Amino acid sequence: LRILESGHNLNLYNRTQSKMNSFQKQNTTQHENTADLAQQSDLIISMISDDKAIKEIALGNEGVLNHAKKGTTYIDMSTISPAISEEIGHMAKQKGIYYLRAPVNGTVMQVENSTLVILISGPREIFNINQDLFNILGNKIYYVGDQEQARYLKLSINMMVGISAIMMAEALALGSSGGLDRDLMVDIIKNSAVGSPLINYKEKTLKERDFTPAFSAEQMAKDFDLILQAGRSANVPLTMTAQTREHWSTMISMGRGEQDYFGYADLLEKLAGQND
Repeated sequence: LRILESGHNLNLYNRTQSKMNSFQKQNTTQHENTADLAQQSDLIISMISDDKAIKEIALGNEGVLNHAKKGTTYIDMSTISPAISEEIGHMAKQKGIYYLRAPVNGTVMQVENSTLVILISGPREIFNINQDLFNILGNKIYYVGDQEQARYLKLSINMMVGISAIMMAEALALGSSGGLDRDLMVDIIKNSAVGSPLINYKEKTLKERDFTPAFSAEQMAKDFDLILQAGRSANVPLTMTAQTREHWSTMISMGRGEQDYFGYADLLEKLAGQND
């Protein structure tokens, strides 16, 4: 939407066609498959749910790389594994297509306000050419390297976000067991040495016990699987990450997989017998 508002015309494709309905009256051309879109585009942007989907969209017989013109720029903004991204990079090079990895950090509100943090790796000269486009989408743009560095950084940040949620849940449960008011704890923690933008952002969620997902436990589990896969491939022990992954499994098994991942705080309170 931000790209449209800036005056660009767009070719669109979504595997769920109904999701394109809101764009019908704007400067867009809707396509029924990836191949048609790729053939008619000089620059392609994708944001896909997981490795399986990106393999189909980017590498499949009807995918971007098998149908885009030589010299096309392909920007993928998904959270996917470095391994599948590397496959895309190899095929893009063989096809003469420029490939930028550009995963994002931010909330729905940041999307609407164009204040996303965008992490980019790939050919530096292609990043330079497209920097104005990235500035439309976000206000903190970081070029971090020429290969898969953006993928590793995105996973590293998500790892810390997920672990922080579990730390907060356990801190609140422990404090509550000692007679502390949970809301007071949230106030003090956010202003302490361990306060962070994440805790500030989740303050309302924790106080109101509204765990409508900004990012669900199921989504966090998917990301932690990617993180652990990357760690195994690089022989990096990720013990705390592996333990944290089990908490997402607990939420999912107890019917809370679609809740916001910070809903673990509520689940832990109930497991500890601290229900209000």
